[in-house]
Amino acid sequence: MKNEPIFYFDFGSPNAYMAYRVLPGLEKRTGVTFRPVPVLLGGLFKMTGNQSPFMAYANVPHKMAYERLEMERFLKRHGLSAFRMNPHFPVNTLALMRGAVAAEAEGILAPYMEAMFHYMWEEPRKLDDPAVLATTLAETGLPAETLMSRAQEPAIKDALMANTQAAYDHGAFGIPSFVVNGDLYFGKDRLDLIEKILTTPAP
Repeated sequence: MKNEPIFYFDFGSPNAYMAYRVLPGLEKRTGVTFRPVPVLLGGLFKMTGNQSPFMAYANVPHKMAYERLEMERFLKRHGLSAFRMNPHFPVNTLALMRGAVAAEAEGILAPYMEAMFHYMWEEPRKLDDPAVLATTLAETGLPAETLMSRAQEPAIKDALMANTQAAYDHGAFGIPSFVVNGDLYFGKDRLDLIEKILTTPAP
């Protein structure tokens, strides 16, 4: 679909987790379904010269404090009481995001996303440890061997790079990013605006 709404995500972003948990309600209220597209946030940062807030504002204590305050406000507003900051943050998500592309190819992206977001931000694990990842996939009933094997296929690696390039081409510089009616919206805090746009009749 030409103007299909897109949700660009990476499991390593706590803000992507929050958007992921809030998005189903927005979809239900608007009747619009977003297509989740896995990208590599680290790659997007390199392409755009961007940094995570934790690095960019490391020497600006008031800014970091405000970022944490806004995060707490969002969590409280949306009742996201299960959120836990991952003690292993930042987690290298290359294998996880290749796994997401592999899961999509296998037709199981939805349960894969649920498992990875859960064990990244609700029951945090060190998911960049291959053994931990394999155990986690198996515990959640996902085909660990198949996904981890397919994640190494050149076509899967290329697809993740292509997704990241597509996000860049849309103007994205961070995660979560959304594309609605061809326009880019960055950040979980844009979801209210996105909902308003989706529910406002065209003039």
